[in-house]
Amino acid sequence: MDADVIVVGAGLAGLVAASELTSRGRRVALVDQENAANLGGQAFWSFGGLFLVDSPEQRRLGIKDSFDLAWNDWQGSAGFDRVDDEDSWAVRWARAYVEFAAGEKRSWLETHGIKFLPTVGWAERGDLRADGHGNSVPRFHIAWGTGTGVVEPFVRYAKQAARDGLLTFYHRYQVDELVIEDGTARGVRGTVLAEDNSPRGVASNRDGVGEFELTAQAVVVTTGGIGANHDIVRRYWPDRLGTPPTEMVTGVPAYVDGRMLDISAQAGVRLVNRDRMWHYTEGLQNWDPIWPGHGIRILPGPSSMWFDALGRRLPDPCLPGYDTLGTLKHLRTDADIAGHDHSWFILSQKIIEKEFALSGSEQNPDITAKDRAGFLKERVLGKGAPGPVAAFLRNGADFVTAPTLEQLVEKMNQLTDKALLDAETVRRQIEARDLQIANPYSKDSQVQGIRNARRYIGDRLGRVATPHRILDPAAGPLIGVKLHILTRKTLGGIQTDLDSRALGADGTPIEGLYAAGEVAGFGGGGVHGYNALEGTFLGGCLFSGRTAGRAAARQTA
Repeated sequence: MDADVIVVGAGLAGLVAASELTSRGRRVALVDQENAANLGGQAFWSFGGLFLVDSPEQRRLGIKDSFDLAWNDWQGSAGFDRVDDEDSWAVRWARAYVEFAAGEKRSWLETHGIKFLPTVGWAERGDLRADGHGNSVPRFHIAWGTGTGVVEPFVRYAKQAARDGLLTFYHRYQVDELVIEDGTARGVRGTVLAEDNSPRGVASNRDGVGEFELTAQAVVVTTGGIGANHDIVRRYWPDRLGTPPTEMVTGVPAYVDGRMLDISAQAGVRLVNRDRMWHYTEGLQNWDPIWPGHGIRILPGPSSMWFDALGRRLPDPCLPGYDTLGTLKHLRTDADIAGHDHSWFILSQKIIEKEFALSGSEQNPDITAKDRAGFLKERVLGKGAPGPVAAFLRNGADFVTAPTLEQLVEKMNQLTDKALLDAETVRRQIEARDLQIANPYSKDSQVQGIRNARRYIGDRLGRVATPHRILDPAAGPLIGVKLHILTRKTLGGIQTDLDSRALGADGTPIEGLYAAGEVAGFGGGGVHGYNALEGTFLGGCLFSGRTAGRAAARQTA
């Protein structure tokens, strides 16, 4: 045996599994197709949001949360409708995860040195139904250090385990086959790739220079999802979301290629819920890209007006920050606009200064660097948009500004092949919305949502602009933002039991084979069901990686 356990994939789930194994004295072979600069994988680039329930941060802000409320939200969002088959383990994983988020999760993270901003974000505000999709209260806890900070302790543990002789890194080793003999996982085979010293996130070569085989008592697959492989995204794009876009921007590095899903299936592993996926509708072309087609997501506050490609205001619940997949479905199933791959935000300078944040560790240098003074200066006391947002406003291909609406629409039309927007039609809709601002109550659902958000002190102080007329010159200039579909997550994958054991085609565990993270649908083959509540992707990697590592350690005792 080359190791007690082989972990395939050096992203967050793989590093957590390796940490659990080496802390129990197991010898680990950590295999990854990228170089050492990419330890931590996709999670390194994330904003670092984590879903917690009834946390001290929530309580200090007056948020009344509970397991019962969170579990009701999760079930309403997930919409599990395959409970006798593909969701049979996913629903059990979901309940276990919400129990973790309401219980041990925060204290466990603190033992690893992970702490949180004092504010709590309100992501995925939902489809406007109490029993439907969405978070009833703010639950999006941002880690100091963003995703980079969440990954860091587990990278440190892996490097220390390597120095202690318990872990061996196999960088640039591409797994092409799971070796399963007599129903038991025995190891992996694959291709040794040519050396590539590209910086983190930059696409690397796939030139083979040799072959390898590694053997162990157990194998843990933690290789991520499909977000960078648009062909796979389109192959499994579900009919319920209409037609896949012709053009998309990519929210993950090129190595998030989905290869191990088909490789696992070829080895007899059961894949489920492959039609469930999570892509954002507020994507931007990155003016300073790292990987091919690099897109950045806007994390919007609730005040920007959202229009389709023809200049029609989107219907409820397609409001900024409310219902990601509901909005995606509308944009891709409405026959009048499905042939267009973009939509628009129209907003004021006053809104962008208060409400725009950008997802990604590199887009939030103050939080990534754990610079508390810089965070206070930039985001609370500072004037103008945060630095990275201002950089997109200056350099981004998708941003236009103008002092009047007619000039703005003219510039917006210049960003498309055909002039699809009519200034008078857009003006009529904005003026109707602006008339709703005169009173502290309104019949407009978006204005109601803005006022509801400002009742929460975290939003009022740092996230939601004071209600104002978008066409008020004092709030200007006006800003138009062209929005693209941004690929991100697969919500299905390898079906696993509550010990993260991978199941075979007959639904029984394959001895010695485990899966965790996105490749396993973050647990059970689809812990989120159809919808995510946000802050649940990193958390799913942590929880399922921990579970897989502990279970594999027990097996190899």
